[in-house]
Amino acid sequence: MKKKNPFSRFSSIQTRINAVIMVVLIVVLCMNLFLISEINSAVGRIDSVFTSNVAVNTLSDTLEQIQDSVYEYLNTKSSQALEDYYNLEQEYRALLEDLNTEIVDSEILMLEKNIRNMSESYLEQTSVTVQAKRGRNVERYKESYELETQLFEYINSYIYRLNNLLFRQNSSNYQTLISSMQVLEQGSLVIMAAAFVICMLVIAVLVHNMIRPLTVLSSTAHEVASGNLDVPQLPIVYEDEVGVVTRSFNQMLTSIREYIDRLRDSMETEAQLKERELLMEAHLKEAQLKYLQAQINPHFLFNSLNAGAQLAAMEDAEQTSVFLERMADFFRYNVRKMSGDATLCEEIQSVDNYIYILNVRFAGDITYEKEIDTDIEDIKMPSMILQPIVENAVQHGIHECLEEGRIVLTVTKTDAESLEITVYDNGVGMTPEKIRDILEGTLVPDAEKSSSTGVAMSNVIHLLELYYNKKNLLRIESDGPGCGTRVILSLPI
Repeated sequence: MKKKNPFSRFSSIQTRINAVIMVVLIVVLCMNLFLISEINSAVGRIDSVFTSNVAVNTLSDTLEQIQDSVYEYLNTKSSQALEDYYNLEQEYRALLEDLNTEIVDSEILMLEKNIRNMSESYLEQTSVTVQAKRGRNVERYKESYELETQLFEYINSYIYRLNNLLFRQNSSNYQTLISSMQVLEQGSLVIMAAAFVICMLVIAVLVHNMIRPLTVLSSTAHEVASGNLDVPQLPIVYEDEVGVVTRSFNQMLTSIREYIDRLRDSMETEAQLKERELLMEAHLKEAQLKYLQAQINPHFLFNSLNAGAQLAAMEDAEQTSVFLERMADFFRYNVRKMSGDATLCEEIQSVDNYIYILNVRFAGDITYEKEIDTDIEDIKMPSMILQPIVENAVQHGIHECLEEGRIVLTVTKTDAESLEITVYDNGVGMTPEKIRDILEGTLVPDAEKSSSTGVAMSNVIHLLELYYNKKNLLRIESDGPGCGTRVILSLPI
């Protein structure tokens, strides 16, 4: 959307006043920032004027400390004096790095170059002196100390001369900076005066433009109150608060009342439509939930009962009794939990019964393992969720695999607010395309394998979304055909 210009005909009085105040404040702020920046810059230049003298004095002080530490070591041969010498030597070498090394047409820079070269020779000579003292070569360290002292005096004289040159140069720069500060002060006063005059002119023009339409409106309203109804319609100069009042004055009160009536009727109609839409959505979700929970394939019941009859004919009545009892528990749970919630313990028990029934039907071809965390069995969840997932793993995974079937059910409490349930099978696995089709609900089922005791995988996904009002609660993982499948539920507690 195009940003509105605060000085256009369509801006309010408050907007224009705020814009002018903002412009004035910005001008004052920029002016102050400029002055502060210039003052800080000048102060910084003044502070840096005599920095070079400070650096030269530091160099001179460090040189004298080196000479004193060598002298103390020659007289006392103390380890502290030797340690001080080495530390001061490193410090002095660091200070020398800031001196000039090039041949240039400048007396100050040439002095820096000479001081640096002589200092290198001096440090080499002090090293010879110290080494001779440590080797107890008296003649050598005395001779070396004399040469070192001569270099020390030469360097000091050069440093003194350099310090004087820098002081004269810095004094001249200081006077120049003082003059610049005076010019800056005078320029600042001129800038402040000009900014003040400009701001006053802008404010005066704005106030006049805002007051003029209001004055015309007041005069015309006075004529109407006196009985003169033939006044022409007032021109709307600005689409601001005064413009709104002017338009309302021109259109008369009746048009405003008609507009309010139409607006009230429209709002009431919209509210009724919204309420009806929400009611229909609630009924639709309830119908979807009941429909998804009510899908049970009767073929499984018939096949299981036939297997029980065959088992009763082949074996003793005890195993048949256990089988039929498991069958009764399984279908009793399905019927009882169609329209309500279930606990995690009940869902796991339903899976146990289902695996037991399948192993009776298929002579124990399925190996079933469980890994369940403690103290989570009472967690609520929608019913008829785990058994359809296990059923899909058996129908479409294990039965098409040549190896012995294996189902692993894992329930883990990842944190205080989430639960992860994993159903793994070592079946034929899935391709990424098939996994995508299942999750998106676009997989076309095989007519020969469409029999199922529960809802399809897509219906499980829809049921979870309706129950928890969240998406992406179920995901499927597989390394490819022949590598098994893992269905993972991430449920909020």
